Amino acid sequence: MNKTHIKKDTFNAKWFFVDADDQTLGRLSSQIASYLKNKNSIYFTPFQISRSHIIVINAKKIKISGQKKYQKLYKRHSGRPGGLKVETFTQLQNRLPARIIEKAVKGMLPKNTLGRKLFKYLKVYDGPNHPHSAQKPIPLPIHK
Repeated sequence: MNKTHIKKDTFNAKWFFVDADDQTLGRLSSQIASYLKNKNSIYFTPFQISRSHIIVINAKKIKISGQKKYQKLYKRHSGRPGGLKVETFTQLQNRLPARIIEKAVKGMLPKNTLGRKLFKYLKVYDGPNHPHSAQKPIPLPIHK
């Protein structure tokens, strides 16, 4: 019998950071989701966690194209009757700018327990500072 060898990634966790200043939301979030799933590695297997942490800074300065600034809606529901809350992109960007990138990346991850575990490796911050400088993050190679 031939057996398939699956390499166990026992390496130390890699830390990457991305500056979201003047980056397009969809392009940035798809590349972040790809790195969270470890699709950049030659040892990619769909059911394993890569343990690569990604830090996104300057979430306030993310940009989107067209009229989505006024047309894109973010909905949430409290679970109570009449509890639907709807916000536009600009309202959510003023209130919680990190939530925009989090929701975009989470929508591109698998919809199962693996996706929920992978989402925990994403850290998004509004400004240019982050508390993970001790991990010595390296820049994530993002293609514009």
